[in-house]
Amino acid sequence: MSVDVGNRLRYIRTQRGLSQRQLAKRVGVTNSTISLIESNQTNPSVGALKRILDGIPIGLAEFFSFEPEKTEKVFYRADELVEIGKGPISYLQIGENLFGRALQILKERYEPGATTGRIPITHDGEEGGIILAGRMELTVDGRSRILGPGDAYYFESHRQHRFRCIGDEACELVSACSPPSF
Repeated sequence: MSVDVGNRLRYIRTQRGLSQRQLAKRVGVTNSTISLIESNQTNPSVGALKRILDGIPIGLAEFFSFEPEKTEKVFYRADELVEIGKGPISYLQIGENLFGRALQILKERYEPGATTGRIPITHDGEEGGIILAGRMELTVDGRSRILGPGDAYYFESHRQHRFRCIGDEACELVSACSPPSF
């Protein structure tokens, strides 16, 4: 039986009211290190994981024996969506606990000029979305397309990709990713 370290860490961190940035600062690592672990793009050594868990604080034994409650919730009001990214990009997630779930659904908002970064993203799974407002430049494997309201995308997430809001208006979209990657 393998343990999903990334989702487990994300769940415990959010239950303790910590952002990725706060936890990273507490333990002296970069925010991207926490993000990579939580998205299961990297596996920390036992020593590195212990240092991160000390910042929560939670011990290794408790971390690995912890089993989050499965949620039976079906309906979510707008004010119950969980903010998992702050700044020029907002990610509002349906459901607080994605532990053991196969799908992540987000309402995303990119302020004008906001981007996922110069370096393309890659991770396991698939993702898709539909633009609700504004204009988004999506680059997948070096090919770019500008998408507007009603346009959509769907691709395998192992392909290099990045998002960038273009124009003077914020871009809003609804996306889904399987498995959850944030």
